[in-house]
Amino acid sequence: MNTNLILRTLLVLAIVALSYFCISSVVTPIKFEQTRSEREVAVIKNLVAIRAAEAEFKIVNGRFTADADSLLYFLKYTPKKEVLKEGSLTDKQLEAGMTEARAARLMRAAIARAKSNKKLDLPTIEDAYAYVWENDREIKAQGLQGFRRDTIYNNMIETVYKGEYTAQTIDQIVVIPYTNGTRFELEVNDSYTTSQGIHVPLFEARAHYNTYLGDLNNQERVNLIDKETKLEHYPGLKVGSIEAPNNNAGNWE
Repeated sequence: MNTNLILRTLLVLAIVALSYFCISSVVTPIKFEQTRSEREVAVIKNLVAIRAAEAEFKIVNGRFTADADSLLYFLKYTPKKEVLKEGSLTDKQLEAGMTEARAARLMRAAIARAKSNKKLDLPTIEDAYAYVWENDREIKAQGLQGFRRDTIYNNMIETVYKGEYTAQTIDQIVVIPYTNGTRFELEVNDSYTTSQGIHVPLFEARAHYNTYLGDLNNQERVNLIDKETKLEHYPGLKVGSIEAPNNNAGNWE
C-alpha cells in the first residue's frame, strides 16, 4: 500500500476521532444537565409531597417521623381534622368579651336544645343551624346568627393532595424517581433547642445524586458531586434540615 495513502488515511481517522471527542466534550455536559433537570422535576415533586405529609404528621403527633412506612400508614388511616367556619365575631362582640370558644360553646348548646325538641323536624345539621339562628333566644341575644364552628373529619390524602394521589398511589411519594425503588432518606432531630430554650422538632428528606443520576455519565456526576461538596452543599436534593430550623425549605428553593 502506498505510504502516502496510509498517512492520509491515518490523518483522516485522527481528525474524525478528534472531532468526535471535541463534540462529545460539548454535548455530554449539555445532555447530562438536560436529563438532570428533567429528573429533578419528579424528585422535587415527591419531596414536596413528603414535606406536606410530615407537616400533617407533626400536627397530630407533635413530632416528625423518620419511618417512611409509618408516614404512609398515617396518610392512609388518619382522618384530617378541620374546623368548618361560617361567620365571624364583630369588634363590638369582641370588646364585650365574646370569644370564638365561647361562641362555639353557645352554638353547640343551642344545637343540642333544638335536636332534643322532638316537635322539631331537623333532619340535617344545616336544618338545625338554620332553625337556631332564627329562633334560639340566646343566639339572637348574643348576635350569633350565621356563626358556625364545626369540627369535621376528611380523608387525609384527598384533603392534603387535592386528588393528586389516592390510597393506592400514595406509596410512590417515598420512592426516588428514576431508581429501582430506592426510598428517600428520612431523618429527624428531636433534640434541637433554640438559644431561647425552645424545643423545635426537625426533619430532613433527601436524595443523593448517586441515586437518581446513577445511570448517567459517571464523570459528569462525579464532577457535580465534587462541586457541591466543595461548596459545602448537600450533593443532591433535600427538603428540611436536621441541623437548624429552615421552615422545611427545599435546597432548590
